Amino acid sequence: MFAVEEINMNSKLLPNITLGFHIFNAYHKDETTLESSLVWLSGQGPTIPNYSCERQGKSIVVIGGATSELTISMGSLLELYRIPQVTYGLFDPFLSDPVQFPSVYQLAPRDTSLPLAMVRLMLHFKWTWVGLVASDDPRSEEFLRDLQEQMVRNDVCVAFIHKVFTGLTENNRYLFYFLNQLFFSTVKVIVIYGNTDSLLTLRFREVPSALVYRMWITSSHWDIAKKPGYVHFDNFHGALILTDQTSKIPGFKHFLKSINPVKDPENIFLQSFWNSAFGCTSTIGKGDGAVCSPNASLDTLRLSYLDITMSDQSYTVYNAVYAVAWALHEMFLVRSEMESNRNGNNSGAYPWKLHSFLKNVQFNNSAGNRLVLDKKKMSVANYDILNYVTFGNDTEVLVKVGEFISEAPAGQEFIIQQKAIVWPRTWGEPLPSRCSKVCSPGFHIKAQEGKPVCCFDCAPCPQGQISNQTDRDQCMKCPEDQYPNRERIHCLPKRVTFLAYEETLGMALASIAVSFYLLTALVLWVFVNQKDTPIVKANNRDLSYILLFSLSLCFLCSLFFIGHPSAINCLLRQTTFGVMFTVAVSSILAKTITVVLAFRATRPGSRSRRWVGSRGPISLVVFCTFIQVMLCAIWLLLSPPFPDADTHSDPEHIILECNEGSLIAFYSVLGYIALLALGSFTVAFLARNLPDTFNEAKFITFSMLVFCSVWISFLPTYQSTKGKMMVAVEVFSILSSSAGLLGCIFIPKCYVILLQPHKNTNKFLKKNPIS
Repeated sequence: MFAVEEINMNSKLLPNITLGFHIFNAYHKDETTLESSLVWLSGQGPTIPNYSCERQGKSIVVIGGATSELTISMGSLLELYRIPQVTYGLFDPFLSDPVQFPSVYQLAPRDTSLPLAMVRLMLHFKWTWVGLVASDDPRSEEFLRDLQEQMVRNDVCVAFIHKVFTGLTENNRYLFYFLNQLFFSTVKVIVIYGNTDSLLTLRFREVPSALVYRMWITSSHWDIAKKPGYVHFDNFHGALILTDQTSKIPGFKHFLKSINPVKDPENIFLQSFWNSAFGCTSTIGKGDGAVCSPNASLDTLRLSYLDITMSDQSYTVYNAVYAVAWALHEMFLVRSEMESNRNGNNSGAYPWKLHSFLKNVQFNNSAGNRLVLDKKKMSVANYDILNYVTFGNDTEVLVKVGEFISEAPAGQEFIIQQKAIVWPRTWGEPLPSRCSKVCSPGFHIKAQEGKPVCCFDCAPCPQGQISNQTDRDQCMKCPEDQYPNRERIHCLPKRVTFLAYEETLGMALASIAVSFYLLTALVLWVFVNQKDTPIVKANNRDLSYILLFSLSLCFLCSLFFIGHPSAINCLLRQTTFGVMFTVAVSSILAKTITVVLAFRATRPGSRSRRWVGSRGPISLVVFCTFIQVMLCAIWLLLSPPFPDADTHSDPEHIILECNEGSLIAFYSVLGYIALLALGSFTVAFLARNLPDTFNEAKFITFSMLVFCSVWISFLPTYQSTKGKMMVAVEVFSILSSSAGLLGCIFIPKCYVILLQPHKNTNKFLKKNPIS
């Protein structure tokens, strides 16, 4: 009515022509729809196919088709006469087929972005566990399919899908099952989509309110304001409705306030609507209600009856009337050169002639929006997000709280004013809708086998990783110089550590090394001071000096392993250790060979006599040491040790250490020492029972047993420890093996020299052999 009145008052659009309209009831059955179409074609008399009893006031365009089903039902008859049908219902790709529906024109924008808009709304409030309710029709099936695809892309899961049937009897069977799902489900958000007739069969009046107080997300396609008496719509308080974005039409609100059937008594449609809306009668004595007040206004009605701001469907109807008017305007301009019908009934405006003009019509409506009916140029819908609020006095209101702009840049298409939203009863704030509890920081999501991705367990972050946000799919590693705190939420800086002199372990090892060095020096002084006694002279006095000197350096070289690792320390520690131990072990080997040679020299005619007092044993020490020096030189040339930082062994510390460079060279040096030690042990063991007064093979055998035991146990212990404890193990092995050699070989002799000097004479030794 408003659009036709505006057009008739517009002197630039259809001048000298007055538009009118007929209103026919639309039914959701093919039979009644066909009957209404025949009445429209034939007139109010008998509905005779292919005959029209109307001579004046004949309509040439049908504006209708609130649903695709109605459009198809009407089209089956109207298409026979090529009567244009402009639909104001939802855009349906099926109706865009020019072969099947050449006379159907859709004015509603494409709603292909509706599933994305709903999913963006879910993501904003972190609703990842959502139920779906839809009508049992092809369009709803397509919507559900598109919505589920968007949900899968964004990791939003479907809790359940409930189909609603139009027939109340059939639907009652599923209503109990649906309510049972709600009772046992943790879902708090439900998307509802479909046609109004089928969804109104969801009767919640007998259901406890707490059961259905959910967040309902729907579209304006389901007219939430249309409700029969058995639907208690307070259960939908707080629902969010996505409606096609419209523009404010100037003058419409004033038109609604000023309209009254008293001013237009011939408008039967307006009188019927008025009587129904206000519960009154227009004429005294007719009907059961009171007489309508002449001052009644539509703006006093609640939302159930009328949307003052013009709903999206009404906006489309308004634009459809204008589209037809502009098409007629263009058609009459083309006919302006032709002779007009003098009786003014425009009988020459045949419906089929209007098609070419409807296809090309383009105009700006009064709100300034550009509209076209070209199927290839149809725009994609933008959406306003409305909040449905009900009040105790049986009034209701729709409040805009956001919008979704389809063609906006990524990240800017969705706007929501969360503080303006009125939430469902018992909510008070946006509640989460999840299948599983929130994984707090320090935990990560662990999928449950056979369950949707939204249903998961929360597993603690692995060692060395953290999660500082909720619901993390994976934990992240800390940088190498940081480590997780106990809760595995934050990364803390690692402290730098090494085997330092200041700490207890380093101080103890250094003190032991210095003490043994002084003890060795004392033993060497004793031997030098008693160089002419039989015990000192026995088994090559020079070898004893070399052995004591090398042992003193072995004790001192352990100090290279303590303290801040530097380039010099790293180069000297292993090579010095290897060379000094080689000198010591080769000296013991030479001493053992000397024992054997000394015993064989006592035999008559033995050639070994000339080797006992020669430089042969010392030459052996020099040769064996030279081989070790060459091994160390090759090591230093090819892959020398270097200072390094170990960030992995200790989760809370960065350990400064010396990287050995080449492990092959390192174990070659150790292996060479082990080979000399094994040779010394074998020779000493075989010579331990030789009957000689100055035989020290027993002491050498025991000392090498201690030496080999220490270093055999060193290998697995060294490999099983990490960080500075590896250094401590090696230092301990150096000290203990060196102390074993010192103690087993020289302490018994020092005991005799210092405490029992009377035994350190040739006369006593000949009478009482020490062996």
